[in-house]
Amino acid sequence: DEIKQLKSEKELNEKKQSEEISKINNNNLILKQQLDNLLTQIEQLKKDIKSKNEMNQINSNDNEDKKEDNSNNQVLQSKSDSSSTVDFDLFRSSSRLLNTFYGHVNIVYSIDYSTFDGGQYICSSSWDNTVCVWDIDNKKQIQSFNGHLDRVYRVKFSPYHYQNSHRNIICSSSHDNTIRFWNVKNNEQLQIFNEHNDWVGGVEFSPFNGGRYLFSGSGDKTIRIWDVETYKSLHVFNGHEGGVWCMNISPLQSNNNNNDDNKSNSIGVIGGNGYTICSGSFDKTIRIWDIETAKQSITFKGHQGVVRSVKYGPNELRNIILSGAEENTIRLWDIRSGEQTQVFNGHTHWVWDVEYPPFVIKNGNETVGNVICSGSIDSTIRFWDIRSNKKELHLIKGGDRVFSVGFVPLKKKINNNEQRPANDVAVHLCGGLGNGLLHIWG
Repeated sequence: DEIKQLKSEKELNEKKQSEEISKINNNNLILKQQLDNLLTQIEQLKKDIKSKNEMNQINSNDNEDKKEDNSNNQVLQSKSDSSSTVDFDLFRSSSRLLNTFYGHVNIVYSIDYSTFDGGQYICSSSWDNTVCVWDIDNKKQIQSFNGHLDRVYRVKFSPYHYQNSHRNIICSSSHDNTIRFWNVKNNEQLQIFNEHNDWVGGVEFSPFNGGRYLFSGSGDKTIRIWDVETYKSLHVFNGHEGGVWCMNISPLQSNNNNNDDNKSNSIGVIGGNGYTICSGSFDKTIRIWDIETAKQSITFKGHQGVVRSVKYGPNELRNIILSGAEENTIRLWDIRSGEQTQVFNGHTHWVWDVEYPPFVIKNGNETVGNVICSGSIDSTIRFWDIRSNKKELHLIKGGDRVFSVGFVPLKKKINNNEQRPANDVAVHLCGGLGNGLLHIWG
């Protein structure tokens, strides 16, 4: 009997212990749920605070960004207005290598420039399949996108996304037949266009409708227009007999093609009336297309190699197209006459990029000429007087093959206790090289 009683007491104690343990476990579970709820609420509060801070930062930067954009536009807008151009002699006498960005491991095919959130940035595309973003002020790489499956040929900051949603988006084209959009802040791919049937070369945002339309040239011999808002292909231009490597969109021009026949072939009103496209191709030609009527108007023949770069002139030079090709020459073409007007010789290898820099040639206070620039795989960047095809005005040794050049209006960096001068924007030259380096001269 005593044994049975002890056994009964033991079982009772074990049962009580089990109940206590179960009760403790239940209490722990309740406490854990309460803790999880609190942590969730804390995280939500953090997100709300961060979001409010970001909105405040955006609002506080809006005016500064507008000031920067206006200042930059004033520097680059006009190549002939002495108030917004730079005396070339000043650049030639004082320019030196200021900075080098390291990150790419192969050819830098293109570069683009933008300002946002109070900073100054360059994006670049490369043979190494990547798109990089560089903080100029802090002299460092801040982002790298590696979603492309092959060489990346062109990059452009999207004006449409910035103006409509204050997002910093980069557009890139590639040998993998795609165009991709990247969100700089979130390091993510936003969208992909994949209707071209071969590599995609040049890409350009429309200078009308806030950059809503994107133009792309491809190895499939076509040019496409895309609606960036709806992500749809709107039209295909056919005519080139080889891949379309490069393109440029004109400044606003007078449109003399408003007859009924043209209207019947119209793309539809996208706001491109008065604008044209020039395109350079593997077929060695440059072609002019009317955006609104979707018609080819002029074909320039003369280059003996692949046309690698085409640019419309600014302002009074808007009818003059500048081009470079795989034949060591730079050429000028007049849209009005449909003729070649000038050939510049001097490079010892192919010319891969050409630009109209914001420089003028002065005689005293009088502007007497404009300057053009070319980058070549002879490892030089050369400057030329547009009036004469004689020897170049100036030569910069790039240190390696030059595949891309660009001019950017950089603000001078100052310390917190320094007064910002009234005229603090200087034009700098950027060069993308065959060894993956990105140089800045100024």
